Amino acid sequence: MKDNIVNWGIIGVGDVCEKKSGPAYQKTEGFNLKAVMRRDLDKAKDFSKRHHIETYTNNADAIINNPEIDAVYIATPPNNHLEYALKVAEAGKICCVEKPMAVTFEECKTMLSAFKEKNVPLFVAYYRRSLPRFEQIKTWIDNKEIGDVRHIHWSLTKPANEIDVSENYNWRTDKEIALGGYFDDLASHGLDFFHYILGDVESVNGQSTNQQDLYSAKDALSASWIHKTGITGSALWNFGAWKREDRVEIIGSKGSIVFSVFDENPIQLITPKETISLNIDHPENIQLYHVQNMKKHLDGLEQHPSTGETALHTAWIMDKILGRI
Repeated sequence: MKDNIVNWGIIGVGDVCEKKSGPAYQKTEGFNLKAVMRRDLDKAKDFSKRHHIETYTNNADAIINNPEIDAVYIATPPNNHLEYALKVAEAGKICCVEKPMAVTFEECKTMLSAFKEKNVPLFVAYYRRSLPRFEQIKTWIDNKEIGDVRHIHWSLTKPANEIDVSENYNWRTDKEIALGGYFDDLASHGLDFFHYILGDVESVNGQSTNQQDLYSAKDALSASWIHKTGITGSALWNFGAWKREDRVEIIGSKGSIVFSVFDENPIQLITPKETISLNIDHPENIQLYHVQNMKKHLDGLEQHPSTGETALHTAWIMDKILGRI
């Protein structure tokens, strides 16, 4: 790094990088997005031109081994995360990997060990830990606005979409890449946030099946767990239901907090005296605060909330629900 500027390269500049994450690296003081990679060279060139990025390639190794690149953001589907992350670790470079961290808990352990061995930071893009909307929920809990937390429940349901019904290939529902299907992609966000605000999970049990036979991955799951703090939890995820619902309720001894993991509904603090509803907008680039917090971490100003260690625990919870471990 020169003059405290971190030059980043991105592997896999697909849809997630267009608005959610890519511009956040350009907007963060002290970060410079220098190079991008996509397997389709024309698409890599197009992304580079539109976002004013100096270098583009269709070769991931060219990003990882570029001596001018200090850090690598891996934004590919999860089945490529371990392969690329191990190469980034071997190169001794800072890394941020998209969620879920890898396909399995065992892969996540291997990845984390590689970065620990090199004493290089590994971040994971569970960006809800850095969003003001979710920070407010954590503040309410930490301030005991609902007293002692007793239980948390999440219901996430949605109907099958056009891709599911068409039987066209979708890596998100390929059991070799995502055994839990949309659960892997979506539930990981909520479960990661839950153990961030309520403490690590001590034990968890789950049930999963495929009810629709539209694809190879699971489409219906449920789980129950207990945090080390004694707080109990439960959830259901069904991707063949008649309507969309995304509702979390945290039940305390003196009130409740109700919110959505994905929908931008008001977050609610409900007590016998009053109901407080707050609308807290997300930034234009939803990973902005997550990326800015990486720079603060690298500068030694504060600990980043989403690291390889925290994401490993999320991977353990997911694999327990799926019955892998």
